[in-house]
Amino acid sequence: MTNPASVLEDRQPAAPYAKAPIGWLIFVLQFVTVALAYVLASILPTLPALIATVSAAISDPAAATPAPELGSGLVASTVIASAIGAIFVAWLWLRREGRVMEALRLKRPASWRFTIGLAALATGGTILIFVLGAQLTQALGLGSPDPSFVLDLVTESPALFALWVVGIAWFAAGFGEEVLYRGFLMDRLERLPGLRGRTNTILFVQAILFGLPHAYQGAGGMVVTAMVGLLLGWVRNRSGGNLWAAIIAHAMVDTIMMSLAFGESLGCYAT
Repeated sequence: MTNPASVLEDRQPAAPYAKAPIGWLIFVLQFVTVALAYVLASILPTLPALIATVSAAISDPAAATPAPELGSGLVASTVIASAIGAIFVAWLWLRREGRVMEALRLKRPASWRFTIGLAALATGGTILIFVLGAQLTQALGLGSPDPSFVLDLVTESPALFALWVVGIAWFAAGFGEEVLYRGFLMDRLERLPGLRGRTNTILFVQAILFGLPHAYQGAGGMVVTAMVGLLLGWVRNRSGGNLWAAIIAHAMVDTIMMSLAFGESLGCYAT
């Protein structure tokens, strides 16, 4: 018979103040190296095109050398590579401390029913944030979030749509960003002097850091994404640190957005 206490385990908030502390210097070092891994790994898939461009310029300096074309498949591969590189470096830091399982809580939830229900709630909440947040940022003069760059790439072909849903929505964004932001980053913040035990402050800090890399969507996009990060951080805490509800919600939202864009490109419904 299931112990009722175990069913509620993942519903309890984490106790960040109970975690062993780390210093600000090591935090900055970890944060910078993970960010560098993310950037450097994104370059790897583009190296063949870059090498070809440089070789052409060297062999015929007088000729106009076109810049490498960033097609849908290439952009998707850079995002996937970035997630792999950043997760690997984050894992190395946590492994060095012996805190992989403590920071990246990916074990089976005590209650899948609770986890799926929370993920569904977060999915609806995220969509609501996008709708209302776009109106708010527009009213504030920040402009509405503009994810058209990504959505245009998603709709190039059925095969590329499948690649983006599986490789980006579910792996790089859903799994990768939740592991990095709601897992690694929030665990680090919960150990810092001055932040330990300050749950709300930690939620806001990680949300801001989550919004900044979405600058390609404009100022409005960064603000709305930060609001989404705030919700997903709350979901993570509500799950007692377990990441599955946040992962599922994040992946579902991206899948819905990509599917709507792809359906629109096929003329499945009026715009």
